[in-house]
Amino acid sequence: MMDRPFSARRKTDGLYLVTDRSLCGRRSVEEVVSMAVQGGAAWVQLREKDLATRPFVEEARRLKALLFPLGVPLIINDRLDVVLASEADGIHLGQEDMPYETARRLLGPKAIIGLSVESWEDVVQAQSLDVDYLGVSPVFATPTKRDTKAPWGLEGLARIRAFSRHSLVAIGGISRENAGAVIRAGADRIAVVSAICAASDPFRAARDLCHDIAEAQGKGAPAGTQRERP
Repeated sequence: MMDRPFSARRKTDGLYLVTDRSLCGRRSVEEVVSMAVQGGAAWVQLREKDLATRPFVEEARRLKALLFPLGVPLIINDRLDVVLASEADGIHLGQEDMPYETARRLLGPKAIIGLSVESWEDVVQAQSLDVDYLGVSPVFATPTKRDTKAPWGLEGLARIRAFSRHSLVAIGGISRENAGAVIRAGADRIAVVSAICAASDPFRAARDLCHDIAEAQGKGAPAGTQRERP
């Protein structure tokens, strides 16, 4: 795994893009990711539920080459073999995926490992794990996450924030209409799928969401999010 030009444990806030090629239309995943990062997305998770291993690895390597010089971490959903083959920066695990302890042993201490929490029991059990972040899933009902439990809502998110020692990434049904409220409820980052992948202009969609995040955090517009597309 490459030494990367950022500290994942210190870079705790921002916009987290989760890819979905079915929503990208005629654009490639790389094109959407590139536009989103130009707009301010600070994290990228490559999620490919139906892609065979070889093209999955090839896709991950292309994204790694794109993101590494920019200091943007590439996270792979579920597939530890793809993480190793592509030298991605980490993995996101669901509750039915490989156990955290096994992934950490195989990937080493520098890898970023995120873990989805879908019930209060998941949150409590995660408290003893040295994960880099918890994926609070889903905050709101969403068609892109069909195999999850009941939505947490803003109250559930706030409850997790009050209890957990981990950085929180909120995902599920998040858009410009509710992004600020999600941040104020306790999320460190918001993860979006359709809000960027299905947007007519992923650059502007990412830029606007970054503005909303910064405003909710009381930071003002982050550097770079006011610019026009290069």
